[in-house]
Amino acid sequence: MHQRHLPASPNWYCSRCSDVNGKGVLGFGAKNTVYLLNVTAASPAVTGELSGHTERVSGFAFCSYDGQEHICASTSDDKTVKIWDSEQKMLLKEHNVHQSTITAVHWSPVQKLLLVTGDEKGIVVCYWVSSNDTQSFFPEPRTIFCVSCSPHEENYIAVGYKDGMIVVIDISRKGEVIHRLRGHDDEIHALAWCPRPSEEPLHGRSEENADGLSLATEGAEVGCYLASGSRDQTVRIWSTARGKGVMTLKLPFLKRRGAGVDPALKERLWLTVHWPKGRPSQIVSSCFGGEIVMWDLVKSGKQRWSLLGSSPDGENHSRIVFNMSSFRSGDRELLLSTSMDREIKCWDLASLECCWTLPTMGGFVYCLSFSPVGTGCLALGVGDSMIRVWNTMSIQNQYDIKTFWQGIKSKVTALAWHPQKEGSLAFGTDDGKVGIYEVYSNKPPQISSTYHRRTIYSLSWGPPVPPMSFGDKPSYSLYSCAGEGVIFQHDPWKLSGEASNIDKLIRDTNSIKHKIPPHTDLSWKPDGSVLAIGNEDGSIEVLQAPMLKLLCTVQQHHKIINSLRWHHEHSSQKELQYLLASGSSNATVYVHDLRSAIETPSENPVLVTEPFRTLSGHTNKITGLAWSPHHDGRLVTACYDGSAQVWDVLKEQPVCNYRGHSGRLMCVQWSAVHPDLVWTGGDDFTLQEWAVSKQEHITPPKSKKRFEIEKKRGPQKKPKKKKKASGKGGMKAEESELTLCEESKGAAGSGAEDGQSDNEEEEDNTDAPSVTGGSRESSVDMRGAERVQNGEKFIHAVKREVKEEKKREKPDLFLKKRKPRSILPLSTSMDHRPKEELQQDCLTLAAVRHSHGQSGACVPGSGDHIQLGLFTDRDGLYRMFQEEEESHVEAGHYDSMVYLRLWKGDVIGAINVAVEKGELTDHLLSLAPMAGYQVWARTVEAYVKQLCHQEQFLKAASHLVSIHKLYEAINLLKGHQFYREAIALARARLQPEDPVLKDLYMSWAAVLEKDGHYATAAKCYLATDSSFDAAKVIAKKGDVMSLKTAANVAWVSGESELAHSLSLRCAKDSMLSQDWAAAQEVLRTQDSLLGHRLMFCVNEILTQRLADTGVVTWTVASSHTWSKPSEETFLSAVLGVWQSECAVASVDLVKVKTLHQQLRAVDNPPATTRVPMKQLLSHISLDVTLCALSQLLCDWPSALEELLQALTRGSEVGHFTLMAEMCQLLLPQGLESVALYKQKLDPSDERSSTISQSVEAFFSYQLMYKKWWNCSVETSALTYNPISNGHRLTENNHSEDEADCNGEAPSEGTFSEGFWNVLLSEPHANLQATQRAIAEIQKRVASLIQQHSQCKETPVTPEEERGGSASGSSSESLSTLTAQVAEHHKVLTAIPELLRKYPFPDVMECCIVFLHMEKQSTLFPQHILAQATTLLRKYGSTEPLCKAWQRLTTST
Repeated sequence: MHQRHLPASPNWYCSRCSDVNGKGVLGFGAKNTVYLLNVTAASPAVTGELSGHTERVSGFAFCSYDGQEHICASTSDDKTVKIWDSEQKMLLKEHNVHQSTITAVHWSPVQKLLLVTGDEKGIVVCYWVSSNDTQSFFPEPRTIFCVSCSPHEENYIAVGYKDGMIVVIDISRKGEVIHRLRGHDDEIHALAWCPRPSEEPLHGRSEENADGLSLATEGAEVGCYLASGSRDQTVRIWSTARGKGVMTLKLPFLKRRGAGVDPALKERLWLTVHWPKGRPSQIVSSCFGGEIVMWDLVKSGKQRWSLLGSSPDGENHSRIVFNMSSFRSGDRELLLSTSMDREIKCWDLASLECCWTLPTMGGFVYCLSFSPVGTGCLALGVGDSMIRVWNTMSIQNQYDIKTFWQGIKSKVTALAWHPQKEGSLAFGTDDGKVGIYEVYSNKPPQISSTYHRRTIYSLSWGPPVPPMSFGDKPSYSLYSCAGEGVIFQHDPWKLSGEASNIDKLIRDTNSIKHKIPPHTDLSWKPDGSVLAIGNEDGSIEVLQAPMLKLLCTVQQHHKIINSLRWHHEHSSQKELQYLLASGSSNATVYVHDLRSAIETPSENPVLVTEPFRTLSGHTNKITGLAWSPHHDGRLVTACYDGSAQVWDVLKEQPVCNYRGHSGRLMCVQWSAVHPDLVWTGGDDFTLQEWAVSKQEHITPPKSKKRFEIEKKRGPQKKPKKKKKASGKGGMKAEESELTLCEESKGAAGSGAEDGQSDNEEEEDNTDAPSVTGGSRESSVDMRGAERVQNGEKFIHAVKREVKEEKKREKPDLFLKKRKPRSILPLSTSMDHRPKEELQQDCLTLAAVRHSHGQSGACVPGSGDHIQLGLFTDRDGLYRMFQEEEESHVEAGHYDSMVYLRLWKGDVIGAINVAVEKGELTDHLLSLAPMAGYQVWARTVEAYVKQLCHQEQFLKAASHLVSIHKLYEAINLLKGHQFYREAIALARARLQPEDPVLKDLYMSWAAVLEKDGHYATAAKCYLATDSSFDAAKVIAKKGDVMSLKTAANVAWVSGESELAHSLSLRCAKDSMLSQDWAAAQEVLRTQDSLLGHRLMFCVNEILTQRLADTGVVTWTVASSHTWSKPSEETFLSAVLGVWQSECAVASVDLVKVKTLHQQLRAVDNPPATTRVPMKQLLSHISLDVTLCALSQLLCDWPSALEELLQALTRGSEVGHFTLMAEMCQLLLPQGLESVALYKQKLDPSDERSSTISQSVEAFFSYQLMYKKWWNCSVETSALTYNPISNGHRLTENNHSEDEADCNGEAPSEGTFSEGFWNVLLSEPHANLQATQRAIAEIQKRVASLIQQHSQCKETPVTPEEERGGSASGSSSESLSTLTAQVAEHHKVLTAIPELLRKYPFPDVMECCIVFLHMEKQSTLFPQHILAQATTLLRKYGSTEPLCKAWQRLTTST
């Protein structure tokens, strides 16, 4: 399905999250998916995914048992183990025996289909897949990090733990521990068994021999070596025969680029080991900074290890390696490694060199951009804070990618290459940063000193505008648009300077007084003459450089604009460069033709409300658009529905749909070099290249897939208390990342989707019922009703309620009242001593009193005599208070201490204590004035802080008002979202012109608008005289009533242009619902919409006239009496209604001319087969309205031209009945009506003659078919009608038209010779034949290119090559076809322009019908038949025409 594919990054900190089988299939866990790759020494290729886990995949392993290599297993943080068939990509079995997070997995290489897993609680589970049996073991109460099954003893399993312990257990003996291998003192990251069953002698550092020179083991015949890698920076070799370590390998300190080992790398060390099957004396391990080391166990000293990728090209991983696995490909043994640097590398273990590198994605792929200078150079912006630049044209390396991370430090959300400067790449990030990278240098990026406050949405290079366009200026400026709705212009020569906000220039140039809507995207026309800006409210503004004069406003979308793209300039049809595609959150893509607005700008901005093309089919928000640089009008769209759609815009038809992503699409780009290739990136962390011609789907998926995607990526509920092993779960690759279009763009548009926001606001303000007298009365009534129904039941209920009420009203009399805490607890406690001591106190007090306080042994109020302070002087009392205060502080009774200070008269001290402890009260605050005004003011301020801490903001603001800090009180309320209260306070106390009041209203309006409370937001705008903004926000809801209200608000406020656009939009919505009365009512309020009123009158009359013909199949909600069908002709009825209802008549020529000019400015794009019938009738009504106005002005050439447009729209969409009915309505007297028009034309005017000939031809064309069907005997030809413009008529059509023809079609003898001659026009036959020939040649050229691309991708056998060369010699070459096209274009140029401008029926089709009718009737003039035959032979040489001619003329 896809060509090249960058998958998601393998998960980090897992002991075995990738594995390869003997057939060269690599699988690895990334997020909650397993990716499968076919691996060779030349290159990798992604072949599929295994999806089913709901959380991160923590382990993956292939079955190594012979014949079962396609079976694989995955474990996940969701505590499940799944068994897969990697060839069929299907789930076979699963179990959820584990109750904790699974941390290790391994297949037994000896026992058939035995899978062993371990979890963080220390449980080892053996799962026999074939029998579906499980057995659990608990060898140690420790966290398991890795497991490995012995390749020689089927019952032995090695288990590595977090604390450095390794055990070998025997599962045949109920998990008995055979060996406990101690030596490591930190996490065991990997275990690997020696592929050789015996323990050969090894050189190394023995655990018993410190000098490391002697043999470590003595040639034991039993057991097997086991290697382990630990976070303690050592690799150890263990003897399972002796149960102890025999060798310790310490990681070498490798200097990289002249620097030592970064200490942070040691902290992040992950030491994995792998023992290749064909190398029993060599093991491979990771190292500190991403290096991979091969150890030779039979060598000693520095010769023991070799570094993989030691060439100066820097092929090593740049960060720590997590997993390694190997397999044999032919005669080469290949090692595959995954790393924190998000790269998968393939190594040749013989040469120790890197074969290839596959980069992977560690985040959402937010943006793509092809360089306009460097051919095939693709830049990727990813959510892992890195930019990748891919040379997609590289022949030697399919994945030639450079990574840039310096200076970014956030998700990369926007990219833009400089249009002329090679290698200059601008980027924008999630945190609002804008910078420029020079990708062909090693310098860090330049960063703009002006930051956005929110996520960067888009970047674009364009011509400088003021103030940057003055003086010495760069050829291009950099423009950035971000989530706060602002567009900055940055000077690429001086990014350190301040960027300018272009809104100021837009305001000044266009004299805008109202609020400018927040911007969400921008796109410069490739020639730099025009800038298109998309806004949050769905509008698009088109501005002319350099002063950014507003040319037109597109009001088509009603939700946030996500993407804008101009058509490229190198099209064969120059008018296509004015096409602007736009995508928003409402799932529909609109394409507008802005040629007239750009080439002939009017004094006032034009309002565009009709699209050139409408592309519908997606079911979710549009996130990306890209025009094909190789085709005319070919567009690809990316959507949240998980698919990318290719459209033929000119035909308004889908071409193909790509569904290769498992998540939502974020961006799309058409290949700059290959016309058949498209690139897409999504939130599934992948970038995919795919061919348009190879897709099996045509249209986007139904909405079901949207919910499947949301289900896959939706947040999973996890236990609240869940701790992972350190180092295991702490550094995942952005698995919880949120989409930017949801965080910023999507949030801004969410309010418009909430149809109940205003109602919800009212509900929030409704007071809840309280327990009052009224509610009690209602409860009594209810009890009375129950008594009547249930008799005695009521008595018991009342008794029970009375008892409960008494319990609530009175405290329990049997419970003793709790005595309040004493404020003098120490002195009070002294009064509860024995009688002797109390009497001694009396003696002591008497002595003190009569000695006048001079008693050295007794100090009343302190120490053991604290109680006496109450009975002596004030000093004694104060001493008692002091000790009581200290006691209260120790007990935490600060309120009691404050009271004591107050009693002493120390008001300031009491307040200070209360402030310090946060114990201020209203009572203390009321006492503060006793200490003076300053103390009171400071106390109020402290109390305000305390109340804010307690979230009593209204009370705090009231206290600020009491000390005349009015602005502080208002800011306090505003800062805590109490906008209503803040405005009430400001209105009550501030002057009406105070700017604070306006700021409050505007801030509240912004919050309300974001939350979807549009009505209240509009009131805020109206309160600040921002009527424009009020009308805009009311219209955001989008329903007819809201639009009508918004239009009336704008009209009352004097915003006539806005009232005009809103009224027109409301009327169109009413028209689509066929509520004609409501539409006219809205239009009647605006004098500027009189022209549209005329058009709506025509549309209503036309709909009523077509109601009985089968064209109009819907019911009308409301209509006017004057629109009912009558005997009066259609145009006469229209003019009569205009005069009676709108006061428009031929007397007032100035008024009629103004209306004609107003409607001529309205876009009326050509019709396509996908245009809905209601919209098509609206376009026809506009043509008829212009025709009628031209008749009132006596401008007969224009009237006939507009009549021709109305007649041909039915033919353009293949609706013959509509065309015939329009002929009947507009030309009621048939060819006589045409003759009357011709009499009013100037015979010498070539334009008028050409138009009248086309009108006559189209009327004769439909008359010809009616004549044929009326006279035809055979009905088989009716059901298969081979006319070229797509008319397919059934017998029902035939019967209806036959009935019409019986009453109107002339008999055979009444057709004049002019009737036949007008259809058999040789100049038109020549024109149409030339156009058909050019189209046929272009089709063959496209087929040749497609065959050539397929030949390049598919290897050709010698026999096919010989056959292909033979056929190639007979077929036409590309140069020959190009020469033929050039010749036909010369013929086309020689044909008069007027002939090419106006439509005409297919002459060859008419000739075939004439010859067929001649078989059934002999009344045709022979020279006419001869002329038809001659034209067919001369211009009907194409294969389809020949077949149709033979089929119809030979049938009887």
